[in-house]
Amino acid sequence: MVLFLVERVTRLSVDQAWRRLTDWPRHGNVVPLTRISVLTPPPTAEGTVFVARTGLGPLTLDDPMQVTVWRPPALCRLVKQGRFVTGWAEIEVHPHGKGGSRVVWREDLAVRPLPALFDRPLGWAGRRMFARAVDGLLAADPGPGVGGDVYSPPA
Repeated sequence: MVLFLVERVTRLSVDQAWRRLTDWPRHGNVVPLTRISVLTPPPTAEGTVFVARTGLGPLTLDDPMQVTVWRPPALCRLVKQGRFVTGWAEIEVHPHGKGGSRVVWREDLAVRPLPALFDRPLGWAGRRMFARAVDGLLAADPGPGVGGDVYSPPA
């Protein structure tokens, strides 16, 4: 398993950032070749299940996930329940500055049957992919008077 972290600061309010990050179907707009299907009725709560299907034609990979912790607008924990992709993700949103927010996306990811030899490249690719997704979710269509500027704090 590979643990990685993506952290972003945005001028979006905590509520705005939370709504964007937990709008599951919207993730399909920022992750290439991916469509999200929510399998349980709204609203999102503990027990909500959704599937990220990534690929083209017959070459697809399903990544089913379940919400196991739901504390809006501060913390969401997802558990990956797939045959190939396993692990968990946590999304945290904290107040930052004057009306902005700090987002922490923490992911523990494994892809079966990849051996530990592939952990470093998987971590690099996962961090890069999720950073782009978080940036896209926070920056997309900010609406009138809402700055969607996002930056990465120094490590």
